[in-house]
Amino acid sequence: MKIEVLRADITKIKADAIVNAANTSLLGGGGVDGAIHKAGGKAILEECIAIRNKQGKCATGEAVYTTAGNLSAKFVIHTVGPVWNGDQEKCERLLANCYRNSLLLADQLNVKVIAFPNISTGIYKFPKELAAKIAIDTVKHFNTAGIEKVLFVCFDEGNEEIYKRLLNV
Repeated sequence: MKIEVLRADITKIKADAIVNAANTSLLGGGGVDGAIHKAGGKAILEECIAIRNKQGKCATGEAVYTTAGNLSAKFVIHTVGPVWNGDQEKCERLLANCYRNSLLLADQLNVKVIAFPNISTGIYKFPKELAAKIAIDTVKHFNTAGIEKVLFVCFDEGNEEIYKRLLNV
C-alpha cells in the first residue's frame, strides 16, 4: 500500500473514498465535516439521516459510509474521532479505531484509493503529532489486498510538515 501526503481541500481529492471526521450525530458540523456535507450536497445528509434512523448515532471510533453525492469520490466514510480529554490511552485507542474501521469499510467496498483528513486535530484538540503517529502506524499495520493508496490530506502546513517528517518524505 502506497502512502502519500498532500496539503489540499479533501473535498477536491480524486479518490474512491474520502473519510469524513464526523460527529456522533452524522448531521454535519464545522471543519472537514461541514465542508464535505456542503460540497457533497443533500444526498450525503439524506443517507446519514437514514443511518441514524436505523442504528442511532455513530459511536466514537466507529465508521459508516454514504454516497459521495456531488464529490468526485464514490463514497464518504464517516468516522467519529475522540475529543482529547487527557485520557491519553483511551483517546489513542479510539483514534486508531477510526483509521482501522475506516480501512475495514474501504476494503469491504473494494476501494483502491482512500483519503483521510487529520481526524480529531481541529476543534477536538487531539495533539497533532500524536494523532499523526497513530494514523501512520495504524495504516502501515493494516493488512489489505485491495487498498492500493492512502492519502493523508492535510488542510494546513503544520499537519503537512508533521506527516512528511514522520514518513520521511
